[in-house]
Amino acid sequence: MNKSSKIYVAGHSGLVGSAVWRRLASAGYANLIGRSSKELDLTRQADVETFFAKEKPEYVFLAAAKVGGIFANNTYPAEFIYRNLMIQNNLIHSSWLSGVRKLLFLGSSCIYPKLSPQPIKEEYLMTGELEPTNEPYAVAKIAGIKMCQAYNRQYGTNYISVMPTNLYGPHDNFDLETSHVLPALIRKFHEGKLRMAQDASSSPGAHSQSVVIWGTGTPRREFLYIDDLADACVYLMEHYDLSDIVNIGVGEDISIAELASLIGEVTGYTGDIVYDSSKPDGTPRKLLDVSRLDSLGWRAKTSLREGLHKTYEWYKNQRRDTGREVSGCKV
Repeated sequence: MNKSSKIYVAGHSGLVGSAVWRRLASAGYANLIGRSSKELDLTRQADVETFFAKEKPEYVFLAAAKVGGIFANNTYPAEFIYRNLMIQNNLIHSSWLSGVRKLLFLGSSCIYPKLSPQPIKEEYLMTGELEPTNEPYAVAKIAGIKMCQAYNRQYGTNYISVMPTNLYGPHDNFDLETSHVLPALIRKFHEGKLRMAQDASSSPGAHSQSVVIWGTGTPRREFLYIDDLADACVYLMEHYDLSDIVNIGVGEDISIAELASLIGEVTGYTGDIVYDSSKPDGTPRKLLDVSRLDSLGWRAKTSLREGLHKTYEWYKNQRRDTGREVSGCKV
């Protein structure tokens, strides 16, 4: 890519896409294209093909997808497999039809078998059964990887696929029904802190608030700050040209219970934490082997504590801007 290249960021207003857009803009790439879902429905093949034929982007970051946590994946499995298959099929095929020079496909670490050896190497893909709670989403993402590899093999395209670990940061989804674990915990602890402040003002000495977390707290997860992911994506778009998938992560994990304690510190929540073991834990452990990415010359820079502070500040500012809090309490 050069600074005048025409670059389409699919999903530019989402968590990943907005970070990629910021990273490209900060690096001096000025010819960026983005379309909202109202402007362009990526599940409609004809509309996508018309868009590509008209705009003719040279490079594509495929960051558009329907995403969510355990609850959302369990509740809307048909939506997850249908929408993601349609989006990536249309974008990958239209990229080939219009002569896109290079495409980067965003996969997910949930593509790997539920009981993969740890840390998870790229070659473990499709060596075991998937985690049942997110299988439809994972199947769609695996299809996207295989589609990129098939087009490279048959048509000589340059489509690369990256597998990020669990992501978080500004512009994340904080809806308790559809979000991933980290943003959900930030919201729960923040609102718990507000309730405690409200209780203290009305009943001095009261301390009855608690935050309920799904599962046992024992599963271990790896978390990557979104700006680090964006930096890695741009780096690989500039320096990597093979069909082999690449894991993107930090190479360290933390238990959900440890994460909850850390978020409690960052948000200032001092109430009780209750684990609901009747709810599913999901995959016991998910830590990516990032040695391939290390060998390519890239490493994450943002610590988990630093990233949590940045994310929490953004979240608080958003709540203030949208008028969802009055006098420190949720309306």
